[in-house]
Formats: sequence, C-alpha cells, structure tokens
Amino acid sequence: MIARALLLATALIAASSAAAVAQTRETFANRTVIAAPVLRANVQVSGDLVRIGDVIDNAGSAAQIAIYRAPDLGTTGSLPVAQVLNTLRAHQVIGVDTRDLKEISVTRLARSLEGKDIELQIARALERRNGLGDAANLSLTFDRDPSDVRLDAGFTGAMQAAIVRYDNRNGRFDVTFEIGNENGAAAAKLRFTGTAIETVEATVLARNVERNEILKSSDVVVERRPKAEVGADPAARDRTVGMQARRQLRAGHAIRTADLVKPDLVQRDQNVVLVYEAPGIYLTMRGKALDNGTEGDVVNVMNVQSKRTLSGTVIGRGQVSISPVSITPAASRLPQTSDVTQPAPVAVAIVSSPVAPKAE
Repeated sequence: MIARALLLATALIAASSAAAVAQTRETFANRTVIAAPVLRANVQVSGDLVRIGDVIDNAGSAAQIAIYRAPDLGTTGSLPVAQVLNTLRAHQVIGVDTRDLKEISVTRLARSLEGKDIELQIARALERRNGLGDAANLSLTFDRDPSDVRLDAGFTGAMQAAIVRYDNRNGRFDVTFEIGNENGAAAAKLRFTGTAIETVEATVLARNVERNEILKSSDVVVERRPKAEVGADPAARDRTVGMQARRQLRAGHAIRTADLVKPDLVQRDQNVVLVYEAPGIYLTMRGKALDNGTEGDVVNVMNVQSKRTLSGTVIGRGQVSISPVSITPAASRLPQTSDVTQPAPVAVAIVSSPVAPKAE
C-alpha cells in the first residue's frame, strides 16, 4: 500500500515538472517573439526628431531615444539601413530584423496653410472694419508671400484672429492668428501684414471712345476695380451698351453713369421728318435739324420749304414733333400755307367726325 502511494506521488511530481517545463518554454518563446526588433520601411514623424521607436517595432525601453533630426516640414528623406543599424548598435539595440531592406524613408508630417485660405481668413477678420465692406470684395496684397506656411502636424486648431489692425488712411493691415496644438504645446502665432483695398465690379472700356460715339457690346468688359477709383456711380454693363459717350474716354477707363447720355436720335444738319398732330389732323413734312437731340429733347429745326425755323421735341430716330404753338403765334391757328405747301408733305391725313344724314 505504501509502495503504491509512493509511485502515485512520483507520477504526480513528474507530470507537474513536465507541465512547468512546457510552460516555461512557451513563455520564453513568446518573450522572444515580442522582444525581436523589426525595421520599418516607411517612417512618419510629427516632430523635429526621429527616435528609435519610430524606425523599429518592439524598441522597448530605447523607444524614446532620439537618433536623427527629422526632414523639413512636409518633406521626405531616406536613410541607408546599414547606417541605421550602426546607430542602433551604439544604443545597445541588436538583433534587428531588417527584412532585407536597403533603405527606409522618413516623412515629416505637416499642416500646410495655402495662401488662398490665409487670404480668406484675413479678409473675414477685416470685414466691415474701419469703413471696409464685405470680405468677398476685399483685395489683399501681402508684404511677404504666405503660400509656403507650414506647421507641425500637432497644430490642428482653427485659425483664430487674436490681433486685427487696419488703417483706412493708407489701407495697411496687421493681423495675428493663433492656432492651438492637440498635444498641449503653446499655440502657434502667425502674423501677416500688407494692404487691403475694397473693390467693386466695374464696366471698363476696351478701346478709346470719341465724344458722342455709341457704345457697342464689344467696347466694354467687366473687371474688379478699387472702389475709390470707380466712385459712387459705377455704370452696370447692361446700362452702357447702346448709350452715347458724353465726352472722350480712354481705354481702361471705368465707366460712370455721368459719362454717358442717351444716344442722339437727331443729329445737327440731318434731314428729319417734322410731325404735326392736332385733334383730327396728322401732317408730316420734311425738315432739317439745327441741333443734336436725344429722345425728349427740344431742338430747333428748319422747314426746308418755307425756310422757317421751328422748335420741336425729338420723338424718335430722325423724327421731331411740332406743336401748334411752334408753328403759329396763336395756339388755335392751323399751319399757314407757306409752312405746309403741297409738294412738301410726305403724308397728309385729315380725320373728321362722321355727319348724320339730313332729316327729310
């Protein structure tokens, strides 16, 4: 009985020892797998230093040791694997699995701020400040080109305008933005200076225009011009075509409403049709304009038959309306025979009311 118990105890001890040995071997194997450092082919860093933990997996306690300076913001560099291994050995990191790599690439992450986005943020900061208008109408000129602004990738915050200054006497602006860092570092500060000018859409002449010349569609283009240059009465494009220049204008001139008038429908020395209209009577006769005039203007005309000078109102192209007062001293008098001779009228129409038949 005692012998049987001893045999059982011996078997149990042997089994426990075998299990312990197996567990020890498994644990050692797992530790070996976890501890083996493996080289990375592509490395991305967000700061200005490359650390051991960036270039290899399973770096352990050596992960935070800095070994290289990072490339410039937003750029990529390369490192020969042989050089990396020598650097790792200097810090007691050995047995690295290179995976047969010849070199590794290192990219420094960055946040790029494009010039158009910066310009938009500055325009919004200046909007309606010290007499300026909407942000969409502001034209900015920078003292230094802002298109190459780059920040560490950790600066993920929005651009917040911390200081905004604008002098409307010379158009100078001075704007400082702050951008927060997600890692708790101090906010980045970006300062921009330059000039801001409010612009408006202006109708601009594409060629020189002489006085009294009629503008055609091809004569004008639409451009943005400084508001101060255009003035308070810029002419819209659809209001310029077909209008007449009040004075000589040069190419590139931003047209104002005051530069234009309605086109002359009657030109001096032009043959015109004189129209006389009264109740029941409509007469037309030939005349000659002695003045220029647009629709509604009162001009002097001459009856080519009687050689008399009359006053009339321009009612259409080459047409002047003559009132009874213009033809005779008395308003109730009909035109004299000398003013309306038989060969002169172009058309004669006499309209009278119908007469009822005489009762028998």
